[in-house]
Amino acid sequence: MRFSTLQGWLDWQQGLHPSAIDLGLDRVRTVLAALAPARPRQVLTVGGTNGKGSVCAMLDAILRAAGYDVGCFTSPHLRRYNERIRIGGGEVEDGALMEAFDRIDRARGETSLTFFEWNALAALLAFERAGVDVAVLEVGLGGRLDAVNAVDADVAAVVSVGLDHMDWLGPTVEHIGREKAGIFRPGRVAVYGSRRTPDSIGETATRIGARLRRLGADFDFVERPDGWDYVSTRARRSDLPLPAIPGAAQLGNAATALAVLEAAEPALLVPDDAVRTGLQRVRLAGRFQVVEGQPEWVLDVAHNPDAARVLREGLLARPVAGLTRAVCGVLGDKDVAGIGAALAGAVDDWCAVRLDGPRALPEAELAGRLEAAVGRSVVQAPSVAAGCATTLARSGPGDRILVFGSFLTVGAALEWLDLPT
Repeated sequence: MRFSTLQGWLDWQQGLHPSAIDLGLDRVRTVLAALAPARPRQVLTVGGTNGKGSVCAMLDAILRAAGYDVGCFTSPHLRRYNERIRIGGGEVEDGALMEAFDRIDRARGETSLTFFEWNALAALLAFERAGVDVAVLEVGLGGRLDAVNAVDADVAAVVSVGLDHMDWLGPTVEHIGREKAGIFRPGRVAVYGSRRTPDSIGETATRIGARLRRLGADFDFVERPDGWDYVSTRARRSDLPLPAIPGAAQLGNAATALAVLEAAEPALLVPDDAVRTGLQRVRLAGRFQVVEGQPEWVLDVAHNPDAARVLREGLLARPVAGLTRAVCGVLGDKDVAGIGAALAGAVDDWCAVRLDGPRALPEAELAGRLEAAVGRSVVQAPSVAAGCATTLARSGPGDRILVFGSFLTVGAALEWLDLPT
């Protein structure tokens, strides 16, 4: 084995390929063919600009409640790399990851892989090792050329399409929709989880012969005072509890997860009781995660304008007596102006922080962009930890501290607050 520690493997992988992001399926397909891991009974692939992590978490929790052995692959992580690969609800162990990396290293020959490609292949090997029934795979970037797409999905879902990663996916929603719809497969169900469907989603499904099912047309949710119902052209699930993941978008995400499970029948059969149990048990750090106290903390990975608008709705629906103070860390390739404008009316006080990594913005530059968007002065801090400490010191009883803008931001805040993922 090339390295004796997981960190040794990860440090090596990060510098191995010439580009951190290098979209394409040739490399990963070549190595996957050499590895030839056994395929789970069902593969459920989930993509989208926002919401895909929530849908994956719900699928995982519901399927486990139904008695299935589930492997769930998501990215990026918040505190530990192992979070990306969960088996039976728990993080994969270091030993299993190192064993997978060693197999990949031996099989790849001269093929160079990106950090994410190593990650995706390791997940598939870990799932084979554990003998899971179902693999829930979250797309990393886009869809058509993402490493996850090397595996044919039995059911593929695109939760939403918005403007993000435009340097890689294209300048418009239609371009981005076409890339995300690349995970659809001929003759199989493709689920779309938002009410506004880009033309490119439907056009791609029609062109390849995928059977498209859309929120608001083929399935939907009906809110009730004490819960909700899932309704579709094929079935109804009544008297369901609200998802344990808070946030304004979560009913749509839950309905999308149930549409995926409906499409997987009869290969997967999930009774209503398992749906109820899974929705009550599901957890996902960093999605309108509320830490009660004085002050209250809210942690959210929102890093594009659409996600920021959903975050704003959640903040306004949960009023506090004092001020809402934001610790904001956003990477340099994001729409800072759009994010700030979306939250301007819901945040009273701002602190811009520097994140780690080559895509990070200096805190002064981030503060300047935010000031232009929100129309008020912005405090600066050299790190997330420093921003949290500064903002906490300025907060009074009844205030709320919002930490948002990136997985890197929330991960550092979880570490500073000493909270688990």
